Amino acid sequence: MCLGIPGQIVKITDFERKLAMVDISGVQREVNIICIVDEEHPLNSCVGDWVLVHVGFAMSRIDQQEAAATLALLNELGEMQEEMVAMKNSA
Repeated sequence: MCLGIPGQIVKITDFERKLAMVDISGVQREVNIICIVDEEHPLNSCVGDWVLVHVGFAMSRIDQQEAAATLALLNELGEMQEEMVAMKNSA
């Protein structure tokens, strides 16, 4: 299963290689943004955009509401996983 994690582009780190720093729930990672750059969305206009990040690439742009909903769902899944582990360990 492939999973894209929402993050917000905070700065362009390498214009030539199309790299940007993305904040994902407070953790910043450098990712390649070549997949979201085109004539309508040039490199210098990407700061502030929300994107789905997968294996070091920003795969697509998403809006802030979709990013928030996805992050909330991922947090819920993480909490459910923790509860299932706790239940298994208490048996």
